[in-house]
Amino acid sequence: MTSSTAPHDTDVLIIGAGPSGLALAGALADANLRSIVLDANSAQTLADPAPDGRDIALTHRGIAILRRLRLWERFPAEEVAPLREAAVYNGRDPRPLHFDPKGSGEDELGHLVANHVIRRVSWEAVQGRPEIEVRPATLVLGLRIEPEQAVVRCRGADGEEHELRAPLVVAADSRFSEARRQAGIGAQMRDFGRSVIVGRMAHTLPNHAVAQECFHVGHTLAVLPMNGGVSSIVVTVSSDRALAMKQWPDAQYVAWAQEQLGGRLGTMTLAEPRHLYPLVAVYAHRFVAPRVALIGDAAVGMHPVTAHGYNFCLYGVDVLGSLLAAARRDGRDLGSLEVLQPYETEHRRETFPIYHGTNAVVGLFTDDGEAARLLRQAVIRVADRLPPLKSLITQRLTRSSPTPWPKLPPLPTPPSLSSLTAFWRSRSPTRARGA
Repeated sequence: MTSSTAPHDTDVLIIGAGPSGLALAGALADANLRSIVLDANSAQTLADPAPDGRDIALTHRGIAILRRLRLWERFPAEEVAPLREAAVYNGRDPRPLHFDPKGSGEDELGHLVANHVIRRVSWEAVQGRPEIEVRPATLVLGLRIEPEQAVVRCRGADGEEHELRAPLVVAADSRFSEARRQAGIGAQMRDFGRSVIVGRMAHTLPNHAVAQECFHVGHTLAVLPMNGGVSSIVVTVSSDRALAMKQWPDAQYVAWAQEQLGGRLGTMTLAEPRHLYPLVAVYAHRFVAPRVALIGDAAVGMHPVTAHGYNFCLYGVDVLGSLLAAARRDGRDLGSLEVLQPYETEHRRETFPIYHGTNAVVGLFTDDGEAARLLRQAVIRVADRLPPLKSLITQRLTRSSPTPWPKLPPLPTPPSLSSLTAFWRSRSPTRARGA
């Protein structure tokens, strides 16, 4: 299929100037592809985003992509915290399921960076690039797909309505993507009926760069270790309880978190305001359609327990950007399904098992029933004694390559039925003759 001959305003229209949309714009610019990025937020908000309480875990593969996009070196060293180990606790049980990078070839499981820092750096990286035009304060009003182009109707900062045309439009406007809906693409949404309260706390005992996930009856508490004697505290509770807890005085909230952690971080104090977010996971029915592609949370909005959300964004940018660059070199239509379908195939293979597996695990570990509690305990004990399973999880955390499933040490060969039968016969008492 040859490139469209209809007049276009740019090569790719990107809806959403968050980290996903701006990362894709940068990847396309590296391939000499032009893009216009539309966002409803003001230029001031995009350039200097306020802290929002969210801290993002980055895998080694995600960091490798950031390096290729020349973003990683822009992060101030003091804003990047190492994530050396992780521990999963079931209630008050002091014996956690423990993960470290041993055997992965890495020194850490990953790194942690504040979300607002990622947003700021992403904005700074596209400034002055002639291939990229960002239009802040621009509201997308509609999307129309024509045989040779996608047409976006929008209202700019001047209040005027106009249309923009391109061979391809990319939705990068959050898990509640309006562009996705306008493109006629549905999504599976799972509302967990829970919300997270996030905010950093200072503490007197070191965090040792160890993340903690503590599953209690009625709530979950996670610790993301940051630099300087500070950790991000993430509390997940039912949404009605979250609203009440958000209103607690700071001293009451800190005392509760300190008690829930059993004093593992010593005396704690609030280091920044708390923020509340509802928990809704999203998986789009399709990632592509003729002249449309979805990236970031518009494609897959993960439960934050995995910390995989932004990594999935980067993986998608890497694949889609490479496919579009190859299509431009070959003179193919950027918006054709021939070009876009491999992105859907690869990104679905990457995200589908983790998305649904995460939802299943979250369901188990947030079930307050006695049977679920006992099963959780069994899962942690069994997983801690299965090196191949722990290796699988660790390598998924530290991934430095796009291999879908790493090669693991083999499990021991199970004994045959005949050998088991012979074993039990040898252990049985000899029957008395004539009995």
